[in-house]
Amino acid sequence: MVDRGASALSLPDDWPAHPDPILALNRMGSFDWDLDSGVFHMDAQAHEVFDLRPDEYDGNPATLAIRVPPPEAYRLDGLVSKAMKDGSENYGVYFRIRCRDGTLRWTHTQGYIRRDETGRPRRIIGIVRDATAELAESEERREQAAEDEARRQQTSVVQLTTAALAHARTVQDVIDVLKDTHGITHLGATSLVMGLVEAGRIRLVAEGPAGSFVPGTMVTRIDEQYPMSEVVRTLSPRFIESPEEFAERYPILWPHITDLRITSAAYMPLIAQARPIGAIGLLYSDRRGFSTEDRNVLVALGSSIAQSLQRAMFYEQEKDLATDLQQAMLPRTIPSVPGADVAVRYRAAGAAGSLGRDIGGDWYDLIPLPGGRVGAVIGDVQGHDTHAAAVMGQLRIVLRAYAAEGHTPATVMARASVFLHELDTDRFATCLYAEADLSTGVVQVVRAGHIDPLLREPGGACRRVPVEGGLPLGLSAEFGRLEYPVGTIELDSDHTLLLCTDGLVEQPGADLDDGMQTLTALIATGPDDVRDLADRLIDVAEERGGDDDVALLLLRRRVLDAPQAGGRLQQHVAPGDPEALTGARHMIRAAVRAWGADDRADEVELVADELITNALMHTEGSAVVTLRVLTGSDRRLRVEVEDSSSALPRRREAGESGVSGRGLLLVDLLTDVWGVEARGGGKAVWCEFVVPERP
Repeated sequence: MVDRGASALSLPDDWPAHPDPILALNRMGSFDWDLDSGVFHMDAQAHEVFDLRPDEYDGNPATLAIRVPPPEAYRLDGLVSKAMKDGSENYGVYFRIRCRDGTLRWTHTQGYIRRDETGRPRRIIGIVRDATAELAESEERREQAAEDEARRQQTSVVQLTTAALAHARTVQDVIDVLKDTHGITHLGATSLVMGLVEAGRIRLVAEGPAGSFVPGTMVTRIDEQYPMSEVVRTLSPRFIESPEEFAERYPILWPHITDLRITSAAYMPLIAQARPIGAIGLLYSDRRGFSTEDRNVLVALGSSIAQSLQRAMFYEQEKDLATDLQQAMLPRTIPSVPGADVAVRYRAAGAAGSLGRDIGGDWYDLIPLPGGRVGAVIGDVQGHDTHAAAVMGQLRIVLRAYAAEGHTPATVMARASVFLHELDTDRFATCLYAEADLSTGVVQVVRAGHIDPLLREPGGACRRVPVEGGLPLGLSAEFGRLEYPVGTIELDSDHTLLLCTDGLVEQPGADLDDGMQTLTALIATGPDDVRDLADRLIDVAEERGGDDDVALLLLRRRVLDAPQAGGRLQQHVAPGDPEALTGARHMIRAAVRAWGADDRADEVELVADELITNALMHTEGSAVVTLRVLTGSDRRLRVEVEDSSSALPRRREAGESGVSGRGLLLVDLLTDVWGVEARGGGKAVWCEFVVPERP
């Protein structure tokens, strides 16, 4: 007892040692991989194991690709993924890294998988160490390790190839995986050749490495004496186990590949749904013969490649159909608009996923209207599939029809919402409709759940224009809230109005307001020409990628040399909506100034305000005010205020208070002519002002 107590008192102060010194003394590094964020943290010793300086690593596992060769990375990723999927708590594996000086050395890693209460992997904590000395202790062990590695690579070749091809979406992606030098090494071959069956012939689509192409074999007939033709005809693989056998069976091909020093070859048909779609050949310069296990592995490899090719072909067919549908739903051409420069762009979503998800319901449209006006539409139907594109096409046509019928922007939006609600679909849509009078620069904007427009000045300054909006199309009809406020924007000469969908603004993890600020800054520094600016914005969207498609419309106003006759503006004013009344006054003031009627601006505004007020006070519905320029023997500005009441206005004596009764007297005094017209179940009170031509 005394001896043990004395011995305990003699222990060093730093006993027991902490984990960090233990790992460092044993030349082991540690890592901590957060699977949610993707951050892969390594300590200083781990950096040494990977031969990396701290400034060469940013915490992203993909950065380790500068040290881990692709074949090793495929194998390592496959093993870790399998451990996470099958519920394992840990894993261990040897792999090679390429050092800074170009040499390869063995490394060993072991990781512990931490899961949450549902069993989902959340974090991997482990160690990594230099295993070169361990594997180099004896020649026997090295040879055994090499044999084990070769056997493991051979038996897992199907799994590794499948993992590499899992990300291939197109036929070219499949070809790139197989044609790459690392892909050939991964397959254990010296050279690779692959062809696809097209119209009774085999077209060569891949050969590698570079320089191994045989002239005259780009397109060959299936009945010719070539190995790929034979496996396609017979639907059976061919294994050539010696140079002599190759020369005897294929005398046409053999003289052209002698420089490759081929010792054996394996050709497999690529069969999908019981029909050949192509063939692949693997040529070896370091082996003779194929064991039963080798043949089974290679046949399975051919099956895996065939499935990937078939999937890629289906994807390309579906994508072509979806793209054609999308293009058919968008306007074929954008009309030329006098007084404006217009640019439109569309970018399909680039997200990986189900077939047909490269398109969506984003659209743009430009609608020529009477009186020098133009309607600009931007919208986004919910969803990213062919159904969204189909709904978008119907909605675009309906909006165009309602606008061309002469309805006000608010009415166009309300009717489109009712149409979408009654359509056999569960989709809704956001939309923004801007009706611009290019002779005056007055733009009336209606917004249905869409993002605000942007306005760029000639100097480059860009700002977001807040517009009060209503519910998205379809939802406003469902909830009985079809009122859409109308905002007014003045588009001066050389100013650009920009309408876009949220795919150009939203970024994963970023706030919408931050996205709008980023976009306004980008527009401010962009080129002046609207086409060049549109190209730049789409290029940025392409570089950023993302899961959403993008529609974009830019309209830059140019002042015409001569004022346009027949200019027309219209706006709804609802009862109890002071903002709408203010907007109408703003529209009248801007139009009068733009039409060169400054001398009578006060009279026009006063009379129009009186007619609108009378309509709101003495009727139950809203008022519709319309301004237009008439030409003839003289030039006149006409104001119409329409309401739903059939009762005609009448002159009254002013009341005792003197605050009413003078409306029509004022109209009669200030206008050159006025009158009343029946309009369906209501009426329109109109008046005209003679406005001399501008000097």
